[in-house]
Amino acid sequence: MGRPWAKQRIFAGVFIAYEKDGLRVNHKIRVPEVTVIDDTGLNIGAVPTAKAVEMAQSRGLDLVEVAPMAKPPVCRFMDYGKFKYRKNKKAHEAKRNQKIIRVKEVKMTPRTSEHDYQFKLNHAKRFLGEGNKAKVTVYFKGRQIDHKELGQAMLDRFLEDTKEFAVVGQTPKLEGRALSMILEPKGKIKMTPHPAQKHDDDDDDDDDLTKDILEKGESSAED
Repeated sequence: MGRPWAKQRIFAGVFIAYEKDGLRVNHKIRVPEVTVIDDTGLNIGAVPTAKAVEMAQSRGLDLVEVAPMAKPPVCRFMDYGKFKYRKNKKAHEAKRNQKIIRVKEVKMTPRTSEHDYQFKLNHAKRFLGEGNKAKVTVYFKGRQIDHKELGQAMLDRFLEDTKEFAVVGQTPKLEGRALSMILEPKGKIKMTPHPAQKHDDDDDDDDDLTKDILEKGESSAED
């Protein structure tokens, strides 16, 4: 029975075991021969797998299979530990800098006092300014439901008071005894890149070359 972290599949009658990150390394590459790309990007050509592993290790590097579907599979010399660290770091930075937009509700009634209205207005301006959305809702109590125009007037006023930095994301909609609209920030929120997102040129070149090799490998597999 295979290890729980490995995915298995059959391709053209050949058993292929993938590591959890999708790459096989060194002696886990079980095909007899591979096409080797060295750490400078030079295509060495077809080399017996055992010899290719020895060549990589003699340079203090790993043999990493980057295009398993090619014939023969394409492998590359690289520092696999550094490769995994950089990939995990990029994923972590992307997640940390992801903008999460929340919808916060402002509740009123047709008889909300001026003081309360200004308080709720300032509250809405603050979280709209933070890039969030505001759901503005007017609740009708008792016979107030017979005067929906009063609720619409409040929403119109709220929109007028926020027009400098907000637009209507959802027009007023009556649901039961509540009339609501959604306001969105005007324009796009500009995100400032975190210093840790900057990578040196060698790292970017490494990723671009690997991507290029993978694309070529996929094309070879289709042929």
